[in-house]
Amino acid sequence: MSTYIKAVTFDCREPLALAAFWAAALGSNVDEDATADRAYVEAPGWGGPNMWFVRVPEPKTAKNRMHFDLRSPGPVEQEVARLRGLGAQILRVLPDLTVMCDPEGNEFCVE
Repeated sequence: MSTYIKAVTFDCREPLALAAFWAAALGSNVDEDATADRAYVEAPGWGGPNMWFVRVPEPKTAKNRMHFDLRSPGPVEQEVARLRGLGAQILRVLPDLTVMCDPEGNEFCVE
């Protein structure tokens, strides 16, 4: 039997705020037991993995070594606009995807 990814954990400055961003981005909710020090977002529709957000004292200082590639359910431009409305920023626009970052600077792609 092999292992599986149970959760992806983000070290962050504001767990509740970052969890709220990712919950809204992915169509889920922040777990009711979330606190200012740790928050949890269950993957919508059991599409796993789940996401943990844990408070750390230091800010993000370098490019991610791992990132999410999100598939837009419709036109990429519309999804990028929706994510910007939630607090994401555009870093680069390439021919087949848009590189963005969440409110704490974690990079991700929308294709």
